[in-house]
Amino acid sequence: MKIVYQGIAGSYSESCAKQLYSGVETISCKTFDECFEKASTDSNLRAIIPESNKTTGNIGVEYLIFKYRLNIYQEFFFPINHNLIGIKGSKINDIKNVYSHAQALSQASEFIKSNNFFANVRADTAGSAKYVSEEKDKTKGAIASELSAKIYNLEILKKNIQDDNENYTRFLIMGKEILQPEFDNNKYITSFLFKLRDKPAALYSALSGFAINGVNMTKLQSFPEKNSFSSFFFLCDIDGHLDEKKIKNSLEELAFHCEDMHVLGVYKAHEFREKK
Repeated sequence: MKIVYQGIAGSYSESCAKQLYSGVETISCKTFDECFEKASTDSNLRAIIPESNKTTGNIGVEYLIFKYRLNIYQEFFFPINHNLIGIKGSKINDIKNVYSHAQALSQASEFIKSNNFFANVRADTAGSAKYVSEEKDKTKGAIASELSAKIYNLEILKKNIQDDNENYTRFLIMGKEILQPEFDNNKYITSFLFKLRDKPAALYSALSGFAINGVNMTKLQSFPEKNSFSSFFFLCDIDGHLDEKKIKNSLEELAFHCEDMHVLGVYKAHEFREKK
């Protein structure tokens, strides 16, 4: 198995993939769209996609989830520990400008402000580390992973600079093949997309089946259909396995109100959910 990820070597997506699957081959992609496209055409590939962050919310990949409709095999809540890294021999007092992805800069905003750094937005965290290594300027630092520091021969000037020590990103492992675990005593998540029929109180009516059957909904997010301000899809996660009677009944009720509905996957709930 090979895993595609967005960014370059040293990204948090790659770090997460290597923690999940020791020794796995990782393939860098420039964009999330490229990740989805590669995984949708090759059943030997898996895509690791950051879906949301505990501190800053959704990453913004919902439209691609809808577009490609890859199967979700696994979720993993990965701790995002940001580090201030610079060239060898530099000190915190040398740093004037810091570079990173917009979300990373936001997640370390208190540290940035307290040190009077000037924040510079770049495409990704690992790319920022690579940029600093190439510039060889003591006044420039990157906010990135520990793996980035190792790959680009940089020095960690300060560890764990994120504002929230419980800073986690939810990653999804996705692929072309439809695989579903057998129902047992484990806790499961069922993820699906749906688009409602155009009628009054459609959402209220559609969701009533979950309440009647006692199904817990952990995520419900709307996003507009492409080229439309009036047509919306919904991305939803619920507690339970597709083979459970209450889940089947709820989805059957939902389907009655839908113009389009697609199950994205059934997978084990990550243990992090117990800590919330």
